[in-house]
Amino acid sequence: MKITEIETFLVPPRWCFLRIATDEGITGWGEPILEGRAHTVAAAVDEFADYLVGQDPLRIEDHWQVLTKGGFYRHGPVLSSAVAGVDQALWDIAGKSLGVPVHQLLGGAVRDRARMYAHIAVERGDLAEQAARQVEAGFTAVKVSPAPSSRLLGTPAAIRRIADTVSGIRERVGDDVDVALDLHGRLSLADARRLLPLLEPLLPLFVEEPVVPELSGRLGQITSCTTIPVATGERLYSRWDFRPALDAGVAVVQPDLSHAGGISEVRRIAALAEMYDAALAPHCPLGPIALAASLQVAFAAPNFLIQEQVLFGGPYGRSTGLDYLLDTAVFACRDGCLARPTGPGLGIAVDEREVRRAAQAGHRWRTPQVRRDDGSPGEW
Repeated sequence: MKITEIETFLVPPRWCFLRIATDEGITGWGEPILEGRAHTVAAAVDEFADYLVGQDPLRIEDHWQVLTKGGFYRHGPVLSSAVAGVDQALWDIAGKSLGVPVHQLLGGAVRDRARMYAHIAVERGDLAEQAARQVEAGFTAVKVSPAPSSRLLGTPAAIRRIADTVSGIRERVGDDVDVALDLHGRLSLADARRLLPLLEPLLPLFVEEPVVPELSGRLGQITSCTTIPVATGERLYSRWDFRPALDAGVAVVQPDLSHAGGISEVRRIAALAEMYDAALAPHCPLGPIALAASLQVAFAAPNFLIQEQVLFGGPYGRSTGLDYLLDTAVFACRDGCLARPTGPGLGIAVDEREVRRAAQAGHRWRTPQVRRDDGSPGEW
């Protein structure tokens, strides 16, 4: 079997899909997207095509090594995202060629259901009410970003306001529902250390990205000051990036299957995290292909905790992305969980006609630019 064609499709709302065709009629799909840099990643995939077309798609590890190291310059979010989409598509082809789901090729499933969480968003109004609605919809976990992009040292009122917001959510949903917090790197190291002890009585599932990824080596100063599990990883792109965070004591790693080198690298990150007694919670505010790839690893990884998704109860007020699938039954959400996919490859059937139609409109989504109250640039 040989690769004959590689195509990328920029589709609304902000995604990039990848199609790899072969001379045996087997097609693989991936999602090589870096939010706000879709055109750049698509260009990187186009460069990879010069090497990949004519190659055997089943030599997945060999291709991963060549694409990540053969260009001399390595890693970084753009190249890692391009590799991730290609890698997803190659695993999809491998599973389809053998008639088995990818998780079977990773050693087989270790669970029957994957728990997911739903987002609640400040811009959509009352957070406690949103959380209650998600619980009514069947979710047993929600996540919120309660901290605005603030000055390096916030006032006591600003710090307590974040804690009070989380307290209101906890009071509304009770202790049988997990509440995860995403600080999006918006706090300074000092403010994160001030805030987390105030949140401890509320027992969050985890606190995500308390500081920016550049400070991963100093996360130990945060993990040592709180009993709350600390999570990070959506802006880390390889097992080497995750090593300092794990050494610092993070409890949850959050690699993104569309950013961190795809299925091949994330399964290795999961194994590395297991050595540190850390859990896996894949980052995925993306489309159905990225979610399908995430789930293949989730079902095979013994240390999987919970899966992010925006296809159900999403925070963005937009199309869910399920329109890009021929059959949405694989993503039937029950009691906040998805059942183990049994279809070959990634377990989904992409509606190629709909993808091509949507790509005619395309998108030019860009990351919002955030300013602090003094006018200086802040974290989104």
